[in-house]
Amino acid sequence: MQVEALKAFVIEKIEEMKGRDITILDIAKKSGFADYMVVCSGNSNRHVKSIAHSVAVECRAKGLEPLGIEGNDIGEWALVDLGNVIVHVMTDEIRDRYQLEELWN
Repeated sequence: MQVEALKAFVIEKIEEMKGRDITILDIAKKSGFADYMVVCSGNSNRHVKSIAHSVAVECRAKGLEPLGIEGNDIGEWALVDLGNVIVHVMTDEIRDRYQLEELWN
């Protein structure tokens, strides 16, 4: 799957799971490990875990195995590494604390 198509697919799946405040960060010129970061919020730890799990399952169904899934045990912050697209799903509290958007802009 091409990078732009993967990014759009991930956003669609997050929206289907009612993820909030979706932000797309173009990090291609700032990093050597990915082109985009997709950051979103979940309403609770369980919601964060569900969104991350759903993104991973839907990608697998399209033949794209995630390179890694981290943080899905606690649910405050989950990361799904899809190679050129990194997905961060966080509770509002954790998102406010780490401010990834500010860090990468």
